[in-house]
Amino acid sequence: MRSLYLCAALLALQCIVLTPRLRAQSGASASEPTGNSADTISTAHFTPEFLWTEQFSGSANSEGRVTSLDSTLGYVFSRNFGVDAGLPVYFVHGTIPNDSGAAVSTSNNGIGDGYAQLRFSFPTPLLNYKTVLTGTVPTGSTANGLSTGHPTYDWTNHFDRAFGRWTPFAEAGIGNSIPSDFIFNRPYASYGHEAHVQAGAEYQVLEFLGLSVSGYDLAPWGSQTIFSRVVTKGTPPPGAGGRGPVFGQANQTTGGAGIAADSGFSVGADISPGSLVDFSLGYSHSVQLNLDTFSFGIGVNMSRLLRRVRSGS
Repeated sequence: MRSLYLCAALLALQCIVLTPRLRAQSGASASEPTGNSADTISTAHFTPEFLWTEQFSGSANSEGRVTSLDSTLGYVFSRNFGVDAGLPVYFVHGTIPNDSGAAVSTSNNGIGDGYAQLRFSFPTPLLNYKTVLTGTVPTGSTANGLSTGHPTYDWTNHFDRAFGRWTPFAEAGIGNSIPSDFIFNRPYASYGHEAHVQAGAEYQVLEFLGLSVSGYDLAPWGSQTIFSRVVTKGTPPPGAGGRGPVFGQANQTTGGAGIAADSGFSVGADISPGSLVDFSLGYSHSVQLNLDTFSFGIGVNMSRLLRRVRSGS
């Protein structure tokens, strides 16, 4: 329940932070809402524009590798509001141990669930506040763990404030499915109510390099269903025997809140050599899942790249 209490506290803080901004639009600049990659649109001399981003990311741990290519199209209406929609494509390779401890390989590729997002950004003298409302439609395969088979929603709120090179931040969200890229590319999809929080700080080492550390917690409640991406439907792994995380034991598992709970910490580096491409590297440790995961991400602002090509700059 600790995540639920922190989530409620942060959402209450949202009202405190947002109210002064709504009462008087001061014209202060803020990072623009974009696609799934980092905010990349300058707020100086802002003009509304279309946005196209490509994000390639992946995570690897003892249960296998999950990578995805996420294509996003959107429109940024103002410094405070933007919309986007996208469709991820997954590439999954699982390594499940059998009774003797040998690895049993599985693999599947396919599209995930299509999504649409509303993004708002409100800077204030007290805090910077961003909120994203995401809805998905079940376009992926439940047999391969690429979809829950249900429409889902997520509402995530982000707060941060810079103190010199340091930027403490906190996030709180609520939904009926764990975001598939929360902390790392998860080797499963979930369906059931949950709250998720993350808090930490980023240190800007150089203009193009930032380092971060954070702790996170997932607090589900009620019935939960886990759809494995590393165990194919109809072929349960040899020697599952109740060992390890549920997504490594069967293709689909329904149970109480505990099967979807997770908490841990992460460290990462963000590298932005320019306004077109962003790179990220990360490591996370999951306490409940007993997983050490290494992650990477590459984001390309295709719309800005095309504008530069057309202008010849």
